[in-house]
Amino acid sequence: MTRPTPYPVLLADEIARQIGQLTDRLSHLPPAEATQVIARAIGAEDGVLGRVTHLMATSSTVAKTQAENGVLPPEVPLALARAANDLYDLHLDLDEHTQALADFSTAPAGPPVKPAAPGPLVVRRHR
Repeated sequence: MTRPTPYPVLLADEIARQIGQLTDRLSHLPPAEATQVIARAIGAEDGVLGRVTHLMATSSTVAKTQAENGVLPPEVPLALARAANDLYDLHLDLDEHTQALADFSTAPAGPPVKPAAPGPLVVRRHR
């Protein structure tokens, strides 16, 4: 007899599926809606990036306990902790742009605004 799939596993699968759907739809959204989705996705507290970062940090803690009990190799919680730290660093890099995205997505609809002058896409990161 096969064991039923636990609800949290099904939940993770469903979340991954929905993120895939969101990704597919993002490129077809009008600019204001697309930037609103992006701003929500990179939100530190309630955004997808913030929630995934917290999930990786929690996963690292759970995996650490399992590694201490000999269930997992010690490299697993270390890799999860590194992933959580990397995601947090990404959040820091993106945080300075969240307000610009939010401002654009909530700007009142009016006459077309002259687009910003094109510039190089290579920008130096600063921390």
